[in-house]
Amino acid sequence: MPSKRDWETLEALKNSPKGRLQYNRDWSSENPLDINEPTVVLSEYSAWVLDNVVNRMEPDSSSVERLPSPEDSTSITPTEPDNCCSEESVKEVESSSKLRMDKAMEVEGSILLFEKAQKMKVKEELQARLDMCDQFSKSIAEKSAEQLKRFEEMMELKHRQEKHQLLEELEKGSKEALGQQEKLKEEHRHRAKLLTLKLREAEQQRQQEMERVRQEEGRERMRRLCFLQQEVLRLVQKIQVDYKQQEALRVDLSAYGHRGNQICGILSSVIRSSSERGYLTQDDVNLGERSLQEMQKLASTIEKELAEAEQRKKAEEAAAKEKQKEAQLQQQQEQQQQAKPQTLAPAQVQKQSRQEGLQKKASKGTLQQFLELQKVLELCQKACEDLATCKDPQTKKIRADLQRAVTTPVSQISSVSGSQVKDTFEKINNFLMGKPAVSAGKTILLSQHPLSLDFVCLKLAEKLVSQGEEEVASHHESAFPIASVASALWERYPKVGELFLANLHKKCPYAVPFYPSFKEGTPVEEYQRLLGYQVKDSIVEQQDSFLKRMSGMIRLYAAIMQVRWPYGTNKGSHPHGLNHGWHWLAQMVNMEPLSDITATLLFDFLEVCGNAMIKQYQDQFWKLLFLIKDQYFPMIEKITTSTEMGSASRLKHFLEGAVRRRDIPLPKGYLQPSFWRTSGY
Repeated sequence: MPSKRDWETLEALKNSPKGRLQYNRDWSSENPLDINEPTVVLSEYSAWVLDNVVNRMEPDSSSVERLPSPEDSTSITPTEPDNCCSEESVKEVESSSKLRMDKAMEVEGSILLFEKAQKMKVKEELQARLDMCDQFSKSIAEKSAEQLKRFEEMMELKHRQEKHQLLEELEKGSKEALGQQEKLKEEHRHRAKLLTLKLREAEQQRQQEMERVRQEEGRERMRRLCFLQQEVLRLVQKIQVDYKQQEALRVDLSAYGHRGNQICGILSSVIRSSSERGYLTQDDVNLGERSLQEMQKLASTIEKELAEAEQRKKAEEAAAKEKQKEAQLQQQQEQQQQAKPQTLAPAQVQKQSRQEGLQKKASKGTLQQFLELQKVLELCQKACEDLATCKDPQTKKIRADLQRAVTTPVSQISSVSGSQVKDTFEKINNFLMGKPAVSAGKTILLSQHPLSLDFVCLKLAEKLVSQGEEEVASHHESAFPIASVASALWERYPKVGELFLANLHKKCPYAVPFYPSFKEGTPVEEYQRLLGYQVKDSIVEQQDSFLKRMSGMIRLYAAIMQVRWPYGTNKGSHPHGLNHGWHWLAQMVNMEPLSDITATLLFDFLEVCGNAMIKQYQDQFWKLLFLIKDQYFPMIEKITTSTEMGSASRLKHFLEGAVRRRDIPLPKGYLQPSFWRTSGY
């Protein structure tokens, strides 16, 4: 039986750190993942070791009071012997203690070997358990993969079923849509038939209305043509002068009568052919009006011829009665004839001025506008008269500063760069808005005089016109930068535009167009000024200089009609757009041409404004251009002398080139959009 010492040893082993571990020998049959279950216990062979090994070598318990513990040191202290014990008893106890110590060491070695064996066995079992865990993990992974594959197959089947269902619904919807579409097509065809019938009825009504209007216009034209024929016949009877009267007045008017008969025959043939066609055109009416105008011209010429002949006859009779004064009268006439070449205009203009009515064939509305603008100019000049004529030194200084503030920037306008033109306009615009301007180191304000604004607008308009007759006349390319500034000022300050137009008409009446007629009692020099000539010291300027100035002003006027200020909003219409150019050109064609002047101005206007008018009016402008080339230009050639063929030749070459190319190129100096992005002076 184990002694008390043995049980103490076992109790100490049990309470040691290793003894408190729990072991389970049957872990392989349970869940390998359950790591919380105790698997380690004290070996069941421990009691057997104590019973069969230790007890055999244990001495009598009476000889020794206690056995040493394995934890005790190598020195074992025996119990104190009694006084009666002998020395031999002491030696026996020592030997017995030594024997027990040897047994204890042997037991401890056996325990260590057993523990080592148990550790190796546990490692093997642990490795087996790890292998089992790996196999279990692999099986779990395989099962998971299989389940995932089944899940994916199930989802794919579900998506396939949903797709099939959606396709069925779409097919069903498309069938329904096709059915609805067929129904709508049928309704559309039905409505189209109804609309076609209505359109046919409307077209028939429109054709009937057009036919009615055409017939009404034809009847109106026939009435107009009949009235024109009646007037022509009346004038023909008027020009049929008695031959005895012609012989008495010593004039031959047979050519006029012959031409009158020709005109009547032409007009009668036109009416006859129009009646056969069943309708009249506007060209027939225009021909009748031209015929009437020519007859009026013939009648006026005959009246003048008769009046002159009668005056000559009276003069001859008076000369016969006053033979004593004949020499004096003849001498005065010679002096007058010598003075006339210095004061009268060129011969062709004098000839035209003797023909009554040729210079006043513009429409009443045009003449009314011309007179209204001249009235506006006169009122402005009268309003500024106090400032313009004041002799006070301070006022004269203010007047000079105001005039310089607007005329100097206008003189600086050029085609060098867009920024320069923009800066020039801003200087003038800021000054007109009341901001201070600096000129010659002086600060100038509109508030310096109550009449400053009117005076500045008047001088600005006069300067712009002056730039046309001087700068543009010499350098045609400068027309467009000046026109850009003038157009911008016209748009912002309409009064400047009105004064500009009035000054232009005053210096160049052909810009109206208006041919001032000669009135009896009007001084010849004054009449020449009305025609636009410059007369200094009773000497009329040369024709070349006159045409050059007129050309410059017409070119500037044509450029203004087509340009807009690129930096503005341009929301409204042009203050004086291409419609005025069309009106001017139509008026020129409807008036009798003047030798040299008409050809020059038409060429200048068409060269500057032709391209813009093609874009604006297209086929209508080409009709007008063909009319000028085929009908109006031959009239110009008839009145052009051999010394005046230069302007007519330029116009003819221009018209033929435009018709041949079916285009009019951009004029020289036209400002492209890229010009306004240039800078520098």
